[in-house]
Amino acid sequence: MDTDLKLSAGQNESKKWAAMEPETKRWKGSKCDDDSWLAFPVLSDEQSADVELVEAFAAPIVNRKATSRLVRELNGVYPLTGLQHVKRVRACRAEDSPHPLEVLLCLLSDVPNPADASIPSLLPAGSWEGLGEPFVVKVPARPPLTRPQFELASCRWPTTFHEDKQVTVALRGELFGPQQRALMHTFMASAVAAARAAAQLGMEAVGAAVVDPETQRIVTVGHDRRGEHPLQHAVMVCIDLVARSQGGGCYRHDRYAACRFAPTDPQPEGGAVPYICSGYDLYVTREPCVMCAMALVHSRIGRVFYGAAAADGALGTRFKIHTQKDLNHRFQVYRGVLKRQCEDLSSRGRKTPEPPLLG
Repeated sequence: MDTDLKLSAGQNESKKWAAMEPETKRWKGSKCDDDSWLAFPVLSDEQSADVELVEAFAAPIVNRKATSRLVRELNGVYPLTGLQHVKRVRACRAEDSPHPLEVLLCLLSDVPNPADASIPSLLPAGSWEGLGEPFVVKVPARPPLTRPQFELASCRWPTTFHEDKQVTVALRGELFGPQQRALMHTFMASAVAAARAAAQLGMEAVGAAVVDPETQRIVTVGHDRRGEHPLQHAVMVCIDLVARSQGGGCYRHDRYAACRFAPTDPQPEGGAVPYICSGYDLYVTREPCVMCAMALVHSRIGRVFYGAAAADGALGTRFKIHTQKDLNHRFQVYRGVLKRQCEDLSSRGRKTPEPPLLG
């Protein structure tokens, strides 16, 4: 078995892997013939959710010089617990308003009779000169986690935001540069070729490839084998092939030419062999199911890239297992790599295997 599966930026796969994908489009320099796909992150429900709003009372500040005192006293009466992300004061939005500032007083839920609201009914006796008549506003109930959430929340009331710039860039589809996209195209093309091989054998057209991102080396390529065993989804086959590359594994894949692995490079004396998929990337044509997603958790995968969504998908479609905080390992997920080719595979399904030649 060939072990020279190492790739560098701009290179095609070795001839052995190229033979497995005769229909795959090639990169020309750093630009792909089909450059229409983008890889987007699959975020948690909290990061993807719409902005939740709660109702609150606010009032104009008619005496700007009293702003600091009013904020200090309001913080003592209504500290707005749980809304630390919301700024207490905002500039008045009405251009013709005589009052330049507005201040949050309290939540509607803090008031026994919100229908009959006035400064005396909302606030205890004290020095509240400088406040105008209260009115109802909607403010974001939770701190924004992404820039789209922040922009929507800020349309309601000024909000603090601790930006993860990598997520912001990823949501624009701009996280990966031309060289990275070229490699991602090549890796997913290997999975697409394996999926086609599976379809020719009468199995589900799903393929996968495991890659070491540090060396840009394809570790394994596999495809669906459920025609032989109900648990041998493409992802499960690839994980088992990774284990075989490290001297383990449970199944033999010799009868399937498109299911291959490269032995793990010898470790220096005292060096540790990685635990199954630790630090590796998975490229798979179809979104993994719950079983495969949990197997990826337990095998310590680093990142998952899938092309087409699935009705029973457990990463982007339904459970988002990779974001569950109770699990002891989490990984990044991106969707859309070679999306059109992968969706085409899903729509074609399996093919009837050709009968063996006789005589």
